[in-house]
Amino acid sequence: MALAGLFFNGWEVPMREIDVTRISDVVARLCMEANYYLGEDMLAAIDRAAAGEESPTGRGILEQLKENAAIAARDRMPICQDTGLAVVFVEVGQEVVLTGGDLETAINAGVRRGYEEGYLRKSTCHPFTRANCGDNTPAIIHYRLVSGDGLRIIVAPKGGGSENMSKVVMLKPADGIAEVKRQVVEWVKQAGGNPCPPTTVGVGIGGNFERSAILAKEALLREVGSPNPDPELQALEDELLEEINKLGLGPQGLGGRTTSFAVHVKMQPCHIASLPVAINIQCHAARHKEATL
Repeated sequence: MALAGLFFNGWEVPMREIDVTRISDVVARLCMEANYYLGEDMLAAIDRAAAGEESPTGRGILEQLKENAAIAARDRMPICQDTGLAVVFVEVGQEVVLTGGDLETAINAGVRRGYEEGYLRKSTCHPFTRANCGDNTPAIIHYRLVSGDGLRIIVAPKGGGSENMSKVVMLKPADGIAEVKRQVVEWVKQAGGNPCPPTTVGVGIGGNFERSAILAKEALLREVGSPNPDPELQALEDELLEEINKLGLGPQGLGGRTTSFAVHVKMQPCHIASLPVAINIQCHAARHKEATL
């Protein structure tokens, strides 16, 4: 990585060069680390839930999840056999110049290598024939251009069981926040044990059809149970979590008070004629690791 310069109207504008081979190296490492090491925030959430869980079965499951995470970290083995599709969030600084190739090819090369060298299950396949692609590419990549001369990469593998329990609904503006709450709680109820609870529930409100879904997925990147910077949304998260845990689904859907560890909400303005709401559920294997170049 080196500082370069571009000239604009006779002035030199500093730029930072980043060789894309470094990006491939980082992505490969993050793919493995995300699948081997459960985050400290999730480990703490499991401890809190176990301390308050009244169901003996539920407590036993939570203890097994903690033991499973310890074994995975110790032996560098996947937390779950479903090592997911590779979802990659990339923030590219406006002062970055990439050299040696293009960014998307570099990211996919990193995913390919990480899943091969890390002995991670390859889960991408043809939608109809179900023929496996063999290397877990292409990655699902979300780009964002930001200020500065850095490049931030977040790898968030997402398993099929929890991803299948996703939903986007286009509500009418008159439905209001009451219907948003009802949709979230009812959907978690319908999902039952399919997303391997306890879960974290990501909710995206606003934008449009596709943006609400991305908001919901971005919400899952937040530290589990951390405060929402918007007090209004924090109150909504608290209310939703309380109602969800009243459902009694419990760990693995076998009963108990811990159906979800947290509800995380992201919101942005939407069209005057619509009220998009997306729900993206994440199992306890809330895998995401990041690095900044």
